[in-house]
Amino acid sequence: MKVNDEIELYIEKFTSSAQGIAHHNGQVIFVKDACPKDKVLAKITNIRKNFANAEIIDIIESSPHRVVPFCPMYKHCGACSMQFVDYDYQLELKSQIVKDALYSIGQIDFDVPQTEPSPQIKNYRHKIQYPVSQKKVSKRPIIGYYMPNSHSAVDIKHCPIQPEICDKIIDFIRENAERYDMEGYDEKSHSGLLRHVILRVSNKNSSLLLGLVINSKVITENLRRFADDVMQNFPDIKGVCVNFNTQKTNLILGVETICIKGQDYVEDELCSNIFKIGLDTFFQVNPQTAQNLFGYVKEYIKRNFTSPTVLDAYAGIASIGMCVSDLAKNVTSVELIKASCNKAKDGLELNNIKNLTVINEDTAEFIKNTPEKFDIIITDPPKKGSTAEVLDGFLKCCKKEIIYVSCNPATLARDLRYLINKGCKLKSIKPFDMFCHTNHVETVAIIEV
Repeated sequence: MKVNDEIELYIEKFTSSAQGIAHHNGQVIFVKDACPKDKVLAKITNIRKNFANAEIIDIIESSPHRVVPFCPMYKHCGACSMQFVDYDYQLELKSQIVKDALYSIGQIDFDVPQTEPSPQIKNYRHKIQYPVSQKKVSKRPIIGYYMPNSHSAVDIKHCPIQPEICDKIIDFIRENAERYDMEGYDEKSHSGLLRHVILRVSNKNSSLLLGLVINSKVITENLRRFADDVMQNFPDIKGVCVNFNTQKTNLILGVETICIKGQDYVEDELCSNIFKIGLDTFFQVNPQTAQNLFGYVKEYIKRNFTSPTVLDAYAGIASIGMCVSDLAKNVTSVELIKASCNKAKDGLELNNIKNLTVINEDTAEFIKNTPEKFDIIITDPPKKGSTAEVLDGFLKCCKKEIIYVSCNPATLARDLRYLINKGCKLKSIKPFDMFCHTNHVETVAIIEV
């Protein structure tokens, strides 16, 4: 087998990175945009020691699970890599992704139930982060998601996975950027003002917070004029914030954010609690799936505990801590980012919650130094998962169970293996579809210590 060879392949499985898996003469071949049960004619694009890569030339026999993508930008935009797979089968594949990660990374053979579907599979994404660049000739800004495996943005005029108002606001920026001297950012030359546009949309009342990430430390009069005009044109925008990021970095946000017009938050609702969501504070992008996930955790605690003490680790704005607070004796929410802690304290006041304490500290430091013991630890770490130090700390101060919320099956499997080796027991696992039409899956694991 050589590069550019054309071969017939039967697609057997799906990888966690949304590629089809086939075999040819004992060789594993990963096939881009292939669906399990497809029979395809594919061209070899790359050969490595243990595998090869291929792309489809023709579909000889289509999988019964293959569908026509509903977005015309599907091939050009890297946001929805599973859109060619029917939704029910996406849920099956996501359960399999979790099961495979548990087995191959964690050496854990465990039944994984069907992934809980998202109540909404279009217009579900309530946080939008678009990189901004600029066309070389016309100088018009390019605003949209990156092309697959690149840092080249695609100009997105309509995105069906986000609320429709977002398209209109982005188009207003695209059409009027030159009037306000908002030149798109060039990564190579580190020039241009506007790096990213961020929108936070409330699922509760459709209000919006607009964020501009700029390659500058100065708020110009043009930016203030833009804020006035965009809010006048779109009354649902309740505030315009500017984040300063002058570093040569792939990180979207810099350290400092200021509000230049209106308010610096929108309100949303989960589990009958109201939350203030800022530009740089964490909140789940799919509020309806978050409601289901939090409800699942809450129902589990209600069935199995009476007035427990709870540690809410990596708490963000303490959304899950507040959601379970009415079942708890007390909740301690620990979060490193000060802005998130401030929004959490606002939430306590809004919801009249008296039994939750917000602590602005790194989870690892808190766990290392706290003398307290908790009946339940709820942890929702970043994609990289937890460190051995943090997991050991959890074991030191957890009396009964850890509820681990994960956005990455690979690091979840790794951390579960570590806990099991320390004597813990995996009681249950449940995937939720937080990111429809992508290969990402959110998972809740219940662990007995």
